[in-house]
Amino acid sequence: MSVTAHTGRPFAAFEWMIALRYLRARRKEGFISVIAGFSFIGIVLGVATLIIVLSVMNGFRNELFDKILGLNGHVVIHSMTGNFTDFEEVAERLRKVKGVERVLPLIEGQAMVSTTALASGALIRGLSEKSLKSLTAISENVRTGTLDNFDDGTGIAMGARLANQLRVKVGDKVTLVSPRGASTPFGTAPRVKRYNLSAIFEMGMSEYDNTIIFMPLNEAQRYFNKQKRVSVLEVVVDKPDRVGELRPAILKAGGPSIYVTDWRQRNASFFSALQVERNVMFIILTLIVLVAALNIVSGLIMLVKDKGADIAILRTMGATRGAIMRIFFITGASIGVVGTIAGLLLGIVVCLNIESIRQFVSYLTSTNLFSPELYYLSQLPAELDTGEVTTVALMALTLSVLATLYPSWRASQLDPVEALRYE
Repeated sequence: MSVTAHTGRPFAAFEWMIALRYLRARRKEGFISVIAGFSFIGIVLGVATLIIVLSVMNGFRNELFDKILGLNGHVVIHSMTGNFTDFEEVAERLRKVKGVERVLPLIEGQAMVSTTALASGALIRGLSEKSLKSLTAISENVRTGTLDNFDDGTGIAMGARLANQLRVKVGDKVTLVSPRGASTPFGTAPRVKRYNLSAIFEMGMSEYDNTIIFMPLNEAQRYFNKQKRVSVLEVVVDKPDRVGELRPAILKAGGPSIYVTDWRQRNASFFSALQVERNVMFIILTLIVLVAALNIVSGLIMLVKDKGADIAILRTMGATRGAIMRIFFITGASIGVVGTIAGLLLGIVVCLNIESIRQFVSYLTSTNLFSPELYYLSQLPAELDTGEVTTVALMALTLSVLATLYPSWRASQLDPVEALRYE
């Protein structure tokens, strides 16, 4: 019975049997098997690395996005006169704009905070208790103390890193020193006042945990000499990505004496840099998969050279050019498909356990692999995106399949007479 009888349809069982036999390592074909092995490992590492890096960068961006916008409003409204005297009326008009969730009147100022041990600079934000509790990035991350009755006393809330730096805990006294105090005949005297530390929060973003102090709004008005005034109004909208669409309505509701900035303007360069870095990393890491695909080409070409006599015998037994091409196509594509699947599984497992892996490697090497002071976050984030994972898999599969076409075509064009002449 001829081979043609077994290969009447494309990708018949006979073609699969021969292709898979060529993937098995034999002593005289050891070098070819080594090349196939390196191709497989290259595709696994390339796909896994792409998924891990893209997921970490997604997590990094989203964590920063959530923390930055969790503390700051999506739109910041300033008065052209410097301060809002009618802020309650303006805030009420802004709350009626469709898409606006909250309006937070606040006072911002800088001061030096000191204890008996140390001193440090800090950014003071004066907010009412209701407004402060609406900031879930703060209210849901209070480590010690409480924000209850925040408006009633003269207590303040401080970031955990700043509290550790100053060596204070809830219940301790801290001193705030502002250079802009009361005016005297001898000039402006600094304002010095002691406050009770009533709460310590930890957002997980070191820049904020190390610099931010929250103070009751009424006390901040007294401390910064802004009686019945606020510095800015921060607006929180329901869809931050569509903040540009709400801008005209917010300007109209706020009145002619305001100007606004949104989160895109304040953080444009930062998020643009993250996006550029992410795209560059994708291109660089794609080269790993490309190199692995080229290894498949070289391995298959060597296999075709080595199997010239086998190809000739199959052709004389009735195998068509298409059958020969499919045999070597299956051989090369199998490396790419299995490698891609293994890379996907490896990448997903690493992403799901990225923080545990980081801690384990840090323990083994006795080094901090993700310093919060450098990367702003206290944990290594990773967020899998289904679309990106699918794109990476399809890209790896496409490169693997394309890499097999030329060697497979070369095998199908082999002349049986020429192949057997030198055997």
